[in-house]
Amino acid sequence: MARQERVERPIKKSEYEIRFASNSAKRGWNDLRATIRGPLSDTWDFLTRTPHALTPTNYPLKGELSTVVRNGVAHERWQHKPTAQGDARIWFYVDGRVVYLELVHTHHPNQTK
Repeated sequence: MARQERVERPIKKSEYEIRFASNSAKRGWNDLRATIRGPLSDTWDFLTRTPHALTPTNYPLKGELSTVVRNGVAHERWQHKPTAQGDARIWFYVDGRVVYLELVHTHHPNQTK
């Protein structure tokens, strides 16, 4: 049995852990993994190392979408684009050393059009 068990990628102490904040995010992540595996692997590396880095493909959302409240605590909501040209979007927030994937959109979300 142990031969078939998947080995999780270890993270360094300086890196962030990634967790799903919703079942919807998990489904979206799995959908993206099936279609853009390479860019999603790069996304994993980016989010575990530098989730707050401002880039053309990673930035905080604005206006009414800028904040997410979890367990009574407000967090800044960020958007990451796994590819510069694609429509996929990952909405996340950071709490301590954990990046929570809130929503994973396989297409450009209507809320930000």
